[in-house]
Amino acid sequence: MDVDGTSRNEVTGDQQGGATVTDYDAVFFDFDGVLAESSDIKTRAFYEMYKGYGPDIVERVVAHHTVNGGISRRKKIRHYHRDFLGIAITEDDVADLIQQFSEIVEDSVVACDWVPGAKAFLDAHVGAVMMFVISGTPQAELERINARRGMTHYFVSIHGSPPEKEVTIIELLSRHGLDRDRVLFVGDAYSDYQAATATGLHFVARVPPGGQNRFPEGTAIIPDLTGLPDLTELPRSSESRA
Repeated sequence: MDVDGTSRNEVTGDQQGGATVTDYDAVFFDFDGVLAESSDIKTRAFYEMYKGYGPDIVERVVAHHTVNGGISRRKKIRHYHRDFLGIAITEDDVADLIQQFSEIVEDSVVACDWVPGAKAFLDAHVGAVMMFVISGTPQAELERINARRGMTHYFVSIHGSPPEKEVTIIELLSRHGLDRDRVLFVGDAYSDYQAATATGLHFVARVPPGGQNRFPEGTAIIPDLTGLPDLTELPRSSESRA
């Protein structure tokens, strides 16, 4: 990434030729930071939950969460308590903390802005391309948020956590008879990239202006979803396919 936050791999709407979204039978979207500008809301929630353990702990929590977007909060909470705090935590404790987190974030996520271009893209492609949400957010909460934002009708189905994203992708490919060469995953976290490459999908990363590009060299980058309809070259990772 260049100093100004752009990337030499950035795809823009000015580019011509190559693949466009309508060349795909399906698009899988992460939710936070891809459809809704909600990533910072989740970061602030982790800060609020762990600030009582002192500045060193909360700094480590926020740093880990920022780098590991897309991973379920269940896995993160277990990790923070076990490895950062040295506290044994039961499944009931985890469930209570997940509920606390949901109460902090849900209304804010419902009210937050769309990622630029996201609503226009969904409006233009609903019914023409199969669209799905695959997120690390708990299933029931994700369904409520999409319903409250008036988004549910855009998607064939909406998938939260658990299970892991790779499991969901494989199940959807099988259920809908999708050819992975004709499926695009749009994500904003390295875990999204890993899920896409592990299952052999094309991938494009949303990195907002000024954001840190944590993706491998050659990954297609867009600053928001206004650039999504005119994607040109979508490099596929050399990692093995599932």
